[in-house]
Amino acid sequence: MILDWILLIIAIVCLVIGLIGTVVPVLPGAPLAWLGLLLGRWISYIHTPVWILILTGLLAVFVSIMDNILPVTMTKKAGGSKAGTWGCTIGLIVGFFIGPLGIIFCPFVGACIGEIINDSSNMKRVFKAAFGAFGGFILGIGMKMSSVLLFIWIFAMIAIF
Repeated sequence: MILDWILLIIAIVCLVIGLIGTVVPVLPGAPLAWLGLLLGRWISYIHTPVWILILTGLLAVFVSIMDNILPVTMTKKAGGSKAGTWGCTIGLIVGFFIGPLGIIFCPFVGACIGEIINDSSNMKRVFKAAFGAFGGFILGIGMKMSSVLLFIWIFAMIAIF
């Protein structure tokens, strides 16, 4: 009984930190949230089917890989450089301390600064590359957030019913 409560608390903490990890780049959001689902498997009154753990585990791996590939791919498609991608990531970290609007706008500003540092001769290319980096970044966050919210929903539905 006490072990169930400890596992439940740890599972919920993993799910919440996983949700936070969808916008904080240093936290692996989807894998942490999946760990919360996995911990639910050993709680006596939560019976998570193995097939759900396998599918959600594969989803967590896919989303984690795509989260690293999308910003680089979209930046390159838009004619950008690694500096734009790094600027976007640094902008997100800075934006996290500013608040919700910082999380939205600072990655774009960071990508612009990165591209300007890399090559400021063509401002049209700078903005196009910055939009590419920002778009890939936002797409990655959207994928992570969708999957983690799905994990939370699955955990809640299995725990309730």
